[in-house]
Amino acid sequence: MPASPITTPLPPHTDVLIVGAGPVGLALAVSLRQLGVDHVLVDRDTGVRIGSRAAALQPRSLEYLDRIGVAEHLVAAGEKGRGFRVHDREHTLLHASYGDLDTPYPYVLLASQQSTEEHLLRRLRQLDGGVHRGHRFLGFTPDVPGVSAVIADPEGLVRSVSARYLVGCDGLHSAVRTAAGIGFPGEAPEQLFALADVRLGLGASGLGEDDTTFFLSSAGMLLLSPLADGQHRIVTPAAPGSAAPRAADIERLVSERGPLAGRTRVTAVVNASTYRVQERVAERFRAGPVFLAGDAAHTHSPAGGQGMNTGIQDAGNLAWKLHAVLTGAAPAELLDSYHDERHPVASELVAFTSHFAKIATLTDPAAGQRRNDLLSAAAATPGIVGWIAAKLAQLDISYAREPDRDSPRPGDRVSPLTVPQAGLRWTLALPGRSEPEDERQRSTALSVCHVPGLRTPLLVRPDGHLAAHGVPTEPAEVLSRLTQHLPRPVPSTR
Repeated sequence: MPASPITTPLPPHTDVLIVGAGPVGLALAVSLRQLGVDHVLVDRDTGVRIGSRAAALQPRSLEYLDRIGVAEHLVAAGEKGRGFRVHDREHTLLHASYGDLDTPYPYVLLASQQSTEEHLLRRLRQLDGGVHRGHRFLGFTPDVPGVSAVIADPEGLVRSVSARYLVGCDGLHSAVRTAAGIGFPGEAPEQLFALADVRLGLGASGLGEDDTTFFLSSAGMLLLSPLADGQHRIVTPAAPGSAAPRAADIERLVSERGPLAGRTRVTAVVNASTYRVQERVAERFRAGPVFLAGDAAHTHSPAGGQGMNTGIQDAGNLAWKLHAVLTGAAPAELLDSYHDERHPVASELVAFTSHFAKIATLTDPAAGQRRNDLLSAAAATPGIVGWIAAKLAQLDISYAREPDRDSPRPGDRVSPLTVPQAGLRWTLALPGRSEPEDERQRSTALSVCHVPGLRTPLLVRPDGHLAAHGVPTEPAEVLSRLTQHLPRPVPSTR
């Protein structure tokens, strides 16, 4: 799909300047456009990148993408995977099925990052937005109360854009993060990985068509996942100095590390590359008027298909807060809660994927057998597989600060199966018989719904997390007290 870049000059002023039009920058731009926030989105590339690494959208991301009008078409274009499977080449050790998850999307959507970007871009165009392509961010200077950013256009002319807020969605080597002086501590393991999107010959056995499968062997881990359009994705550790794998290389790797039964024939290599994993989290996700999201803020092992999903949720967390502050509905301090809520999620994610990658790539036979025995035991333990599925699906993410006492806590995710989503509006859920929304209760800021069996009124944030429970039942009164239910910044210890 053509990128259709904006051809008009950059505006000299904007409320939000977004650098980077990958899935995170696009998700943020679509959200802001839907909320009516003035913004400018720039990207140094001339179009959507071909053959991007991310290939899975988790249920939590699909819930947010539904709020911004993208999920339906994206689901229609992708493949629904039932979950994740861990295999020892002969037997399934653990199967984390998504079928029983509390979500309208009980599956992992197997869709390339390219497809995700294309659907986000289509939605952005529907909202009369777009991307300034071929524009490079060079730096910024403080310009109270925001920044003055320096941008080079496709002809090399340098332009200045004054923005109230600047958001770096520009990836691992973020120029925004560097310009803001934000540290990016962590590790860069030496392990090289090979990645290939391929077409397989008919009759390939033991590969499964519905699950992303991790094959574990003493020769090394091999991940195999079905994709849309009859393709499969293969990811596996590679020897130092390896080039992008060819068909013969992939067949050999699958033979050594994949299912023992049958022979796999690669009929076409659609895309292939090698890459190194880095495990880093930015010291801060906010520095004054500057914010980081996606890979600019955190990068980690791709194990479990978590990276792009975490970035999309960064965008969802930040968008409504920028809107609330820019419209005067909330004090500027609300923006501190972006770091407070998202930084711990990223830190835990890096630790989780790092540990997962280390145990998956064990090559010592004795250690590998102990790992396999442990996985089999975990699979047989009640509750463990469900916990793993919810974690991989990112449905367990909560910003709650209160102890869990089996009651809804501010910051917990609210399932759309309990409270229907209403775009990027706040939602007041009231106990009672389900009925159409009353015209007298309708506003641009608040949706009201009735939920049978609900024990107490709930106020749900635009990103799907609980703001408060036990709130008044009158919409006007809830709106007048909205600032009381905003997340409070955590006292800084930095």
